[in-house]
Amino acid sequence: MNVPDQVSEGLAICQLRDVLDRVGDKWSVLIMAILGDGPRRYSELRRSIDGISQRMLTLTLRSLERDGLVIRTVTPSTPPRVDYELTPVGHTLSTEVGSLIKWSEQHREYISMARRTFDSE
Repeated sequence: MNVPDQVSEGLAICQLRDVLDRVGDKWSVLIMAILGDGPRRYSELRRSIDGISQRMLTLTLRSLERDGLVIRTVTPSTPPRVDYELTPVGHTLSTEVGSLIKWSEQHREYISMARRTFDSE
């Protein structure tokens, strides 16, 4: 492999890591899973995700919007209504995220037991 190939491969890995950082982030995964069931208001998302701060929710939604995975719609009213929904590409990711969530639910106890065993040794 020559140097230009190595540089090109290195750039591709960095770009892939950048995407994986976004889609693998715990808050992004949870938001994508919730939006997979349909559009949600900001306040609904906030109530649905235990432990997320308003600032983190806002930052994560902005990043998902920037990446083209979520659409933000503001409806003029008092107070303004803000809805979020998945883009067509976001829906394709949501399917994959749904599988990850399902796997996590099915194996949560196993992971918990393994951690307790490991920590006690």
